[in-house]
Parts: sequence; structure tokens; C-alpha cells
Amino acid sequence: MMDIASMLGFGGAFLTTAAFVPQVIKSAKTRQTHDLSLGWIACLIGGFVLWLSYGFLIHDMPLMLANTISLLLVLCLLWMKLKWGMS
Repeated sequence: MMDIASMLGFGGAFLTTAAFVPQVIKSAKTRQTHDLSLGWIACLIGGFVLWLSYGFLIHDMPLMLANTISLLLVLCLLWMKLKWGMS
């Protein structure tokens, strides 16, 4: 059985990671990324890399899982931004 700290961690990780899914879906469907700031995307990528590294160092599964998935989602946004939104 999971302790309360792990349950809270996984709950928070799920919600913050899930928050990126609608934007990725909308951007993929509309091919519109003009409103997404490249600076915002870059800061998120840097933050997720740092959080992911921290999670690995302290062996925290919620941090590692959430930040791996979030990083992949934001990298998708970066790819779409570079492909469709730089004009």
C-alpha cells in the first residue's frame, strides 16, 4: 500500500502533467502555435529537465514519472512551434 506522501505526489504529478494534454491536442489539431511563447517552452523544458534530474537523484517515482511525461509533451509543443508557429 502507498503512503499518503506518495499518493499526494502521484495525484499532483497526474494533474500537472495532464494540464499539458489539451494544449498538445489543440495545437496538433489546429496547427496553430503562434500564441505559444518560445521562451515559455524553453523555461518549461529546462525546469522539467532539472526536476527530472532531482527526481532521479532522490529516487522519487512521482517526480520522475511526471517530469518525464511532461517533458515529452512540452517537446511535442516545441516541435509544433518550430514547424508551424515561427512565421
